[in-house]
Amino acid sequence: MVWDSRPARKRGTLSVRSPGDTADRVSTADPAALRRLRRLNAVASGAFVIGGALFAVGAAVSQFGSGDPLVSAWVYLVGGVFFSTGGYVSILQVLNAPRHTPDGGSLVTAGWRWWGYEPMRVDWLSMFVLFTGTLVFGVNLLDSFLEGLTVRQVNRLIWTPDVIGCVLFLVSGHLGFAEICHRPWPCVRSRSLGWWVVAVNQLGSILFMVSALAAYTRPATGSLVNVGIANWATLTGALCFSVGGVLQLFERP
Repeated sequence: MVWDSRPARKRGTLSVRSPGDTADRVSTADPAALRRLRRLNAVASGAFVIGGALFAVGAAVSQFGSGDPLVSAWVYLVGGVFFSTGGYVSILQVLNAPRHTPDGGSLVTAGWRWWGYEPMRVDWLSMFVLFTGTLVFGVNLLDSFLEGLTVRQVNRLIWTPDVIGCVLFLVSGHLGFAEICHRPWPCVRSRSLGWWVVAVNQLGSILFMVSALAAYTRPATGSLVNVGIANWATLTGALCFSVGGVLQLFERP
């Protein structure tokens, strides 16, 4: 028996096929649950669209602006708040989505929850890792306001959280593929909107990692590995997250 958690928490539908069945058994959540899913999805997708757009603006300011790092730092910080909001609401989507009954053939809606610990669920684990990544990015963004740091301090307080956040984003995306593909390695499902959301966001995570690696400060010279690559990778990666947010807006009941 195969149960798809993503359609349940995104669209409020459950499609189950057991061995020997010739067709899927489909059930839909109650109207109150569907309204809840629409609201959560709208907030999460909107947060990622705005957060990605602000990160793109911050990278553009850093690349083409006046050269004042505080301007882009503030833009990044506000964008990071939206990213964290989107990450937390994504966890709420998992916790408050309709659940399947023991027979696997219907959906039931539980009471509202603000938090829960369900590490054995791949959807919860993916969103928890994503949310944790946004918080680690927050450490990076706050530390970027510090002045008078040595090269070692810059790499430890700013660059290291950046890389860790990128790794967590990549892990979250991999778990997202596992949820959709029902296997531990990615697949291609071009007809699935959920697959496109995960794929576009994973591309953004890869570009963020490229940016982080290019933003390493060389101890010998005190300069970044490549400022241009760091800015452009951040800009394009952020736009990927905005596009993913737009696609997610349509993945609703």
